[in-house]
Amino acid sequence: MTQPTLIRRVALTRPLRVLDAYCCIGGATAGYRLAFPGCHITGVDIQDQPDYCGDAFHQGDAIDFIRAHGHEFDFIHTSPPCQGEGAPTKGTNARRNAEIGRTYPRLIAPTRAALETTGRPYAIENVAGSEVRKDIRLCGEMFGLGVLMHRYFELGGWTAPQPTHPRHRGRVRGWRHGEYHDGPYVAAYGKGGGKATVDEIRQAKRIDWSTDHLRLREALPPSYTEWVGRAFLAARAAAGLGVAA
Repeated sequence: MTQPTLIRRVALTRPLRVLDAYCCIGGATAGYRLAFPGCHITGVDIQDQPDYCGDAFHQGDAIDFIRAHGHEFDFIHTSPPCQGEGAPTKGTNARRNAEIGRTYPRLIAPTRAALETTGRPYAIENVAGSEVRKDIRLCGEMFGLGVLMHRYFELGGWTAPQPTHPRHRGRVRGWRHGEYHDGPYVAAYGKGGGKATVDEIRQAKRIDWSTDHLRLREALPPSYTEWVGRAFLAARAAAGLGVAA
């Protein structure tokens, strides 16, 4: 169950203003552009993102930007880096990282706190092992993609039903425990061991505006946020509401 956020709304008389925080090259941005025709999307990321595909880009701290400017947007999407949330920071991996002095920030809680100050509807996306509330689970197979890439979405100020999760058609291609497996999906992370090339990731995620291997691996498939955006519009229409004032 999602937690309610007080949101003041008015009738829709202009294109939606969307913020994509921790935007990377804009995988989420591309999906929201499909869901919200004519919208204006601003991306913010701590690193320069020359391949970012939105309308405006700000290089800086995402949480600071949300606190300062989040109230100016009608919808906010956030994808805090998952390195501090999943397997690399838990159990044996966590001990190994500590031994070599590697640390990862935990950004979901402070991101959520910043979002709650804005009074705007939002989504926080992250991996299975994270602290994100598991309101929605999306998978590449839901959209006929060449990656599985299960991701969870916490919805703030609105709700949506969980879509049906179809049966996977096979395995992810690559080496596992010394044995090679073929299958309809590619591993869009890391290098070697049968993992996806740049061209394979572009095709599998349906991202055609970047050739940066690392950022392609990190990018969210646009199909995911197109679904989220359309679900948000449906929820707003069902409630007879407009955009945030």
